[in-house]
Parts: sequence; structure tokens; C-alpha cells
Amino acid sequence: MKKIITTLAIAIMFLGVQALGDNPPHPNGGANPTEAGSGNNPVGGGAPIGSGMAVLMALGTAYGIRNWKKSAD
Repeated sequence: MKKIITTLAIAIMFLGVQALGDNPPHPNGGANPTEAGSGNNPVGGGAPIGSGMAVLMALGTAYGIRNWKKSAD
């Protein structure tokens, strides 16, 4: 019985929060950010992610090489 109540409480906690939540507002007030003269920024501010990906790939490669050399010893 205790297991059923616990499972039911967890289900209500996760599903109840979803049912009561509002939808987020549309970014840029619903205007098209790529339209000429709109004055709106793209969603996310147009932040570059290419350099971050290069850093993550370099760190992953270094970690893999470190583990490979460590296992070879």
C-alpha cells in the first residue's frame, strides 16, 4: 500500500506541475526576427556556438588520448 501511495504521489507531482504551467511567451513579441527593419534580435541573441563546440571537441579528444595512454601503460 505504501508503494502505491508513493508512486501515486510522484506521478501527481510530475504530471500536476505540467498541467498547471503556462506556455512561455513567444520570443520577440511574435515578430519575425529575420525580417528587414524588424529591429528584433534572433532568439538567443545570435550567440556563436562554433567556438564552444571546438573547445568541447578538443577537451574530449585530450581526455580520450589521456585514457588511451593511461591504459597502454
